Amino acid sequence: MPRITYDTSVFIAYKPAELPAGFLMSAVVMQELAAGAKDKSELQRLEAAHRAFEKAGTLIVPTGEGWWLAGKVLNSLLRGLKSKRGGLTPRLPAAEIQRIIRDVLIARTARRAGALLVTDNVKDFRMIARFCAVRLMPGERYFS
Repeated sequence: MPRITYDTSVFIAYKPAELPAGFLMSAVVMQELAAGAKDKSELQRLEAAHRAFEKAGTLIVPTGEGWWLAGKVLNSLLRGLKSKRGGLTPRLPAAEIQRIIRDVLIARTARRAGALLVTDNVKDFRMIARFCAVRLMPGERYFS
């Protein structure tokens, strides 16, 4: 059974009612969803889901090594370094670092878990994938 995880953008755009077999929930995505919860009841539903994923062993959490490797990926993006997978990368402006750091952590945890990452944020994740060999699929293709 294939392992799958969704980026936050997928939950916002498609609001999947059912999660596929082999689904893994990113702790980083849970944090982003909690931060964007519109009210207390939504936050409570997310908390219950978080506990359920944790209990089931399907919550993927960045490790110490994951944080370190995310730092290396971010450094490569900030410096516009050459990647083995895609040649020269345009330099990421320092102001973008806060926006993309969570995406790098999502990519690292998906890669470590061997999961396919479904996202609508394809541009950023393709840039990240030059330095972190994560498997990606656009949400539009996955849900069609």
